Amino acid sequence: MKVVLSSIPSDSHTWNLVYMQLLLEEMGYEVVNLGSCTPVEDIISGVRDHQPDALVISTVNGHGVAESAKIAGQLHSLGLADDVPKLIGGNLATTGSLTPEQVSCLRASFDGVFTGERAVDDFIAFMNRSSRPHQAAN
Repeated sequence: MKVVLSSIPSDSHTWNLVYMQLLLEEMGYEVVNLGSCTPVEDIISGVRDHQPDALVISTVNGHGVAESAKIAGQLHSLGLADDVPKLIGGNLATTGSLTPEQVSCLRASFDGVFTGERAVDDFIAFMNRSSRPHQAAN
């Protein structure tokens, strides 16, 4: 199974992407890591070109709520929104915690929203519930 991994256009952090790539590979996924500061057009192209089993957006700069709407909107307008589960996590708001309105907005556009102390555990559980590949050999 394949995952396209990216951050949002304004997020230059890479440590989160490296961590997520290693985590996903350890779980047996093939990962196409688009890197940091990825333009929305490149994310859309990544989904279209690689036809992944999931799109994972990881961000730590606090602008995930604002910028993720553009990603989800583009996927929807191009008819790609239903083709691939869209997951987002990390530090999604500059205030730290999300307001109920922000959570509601994200959940309307994304199939999984992962924040806070349980973000990684909840993400792993989500991926385990989906069609999961074999574990990578140790």
